[in-house]
Amino acid sequence: MSQKKDLKMTYKEIQFRKGVYQLRNTRNNKLYIGSSMDLDRAWNSLNLQLKMGNFANTLLQQEWNDQQGQDFVYEIVEVLKETNDPQADVKADVKTLERLVMMELQPFGDKGYHTQKL
Repeated sequence: MSQKKDLKMTYKEIQFRKGVYQLRNTRNNKLYIGSSMDLDRAWNSLNLQLKMGNFANTLLQQEWNDQQGQDFVYEIVEVLKETNDPQADVKADVKTLERLVMMELQPFGDKGYHTQKL
């Protein structure tokens, strides 16, 4: 087998940590909650978007800009347990976990960067 095929197979076998993260502003303790299929890479993506000034959440982007990215901490909140069930919808499970964390932490208004959906 070629080296390229070996690398592809090895990559496919890697188990990435999936779950929910928060970006916490340590000045005011506001939270931004998100989820990812790769928690270890999520911070790189989030950080890059914020540094480039094109993050979708305008309130978080504004405070990031005002504070020049200082006082923000990336934290992993929940990691989805791995399953061997081929029928499992892992993406849906991650989104469900995110909704549960949102219900628990209530990152709305003065507590966070999310708007509460009615």
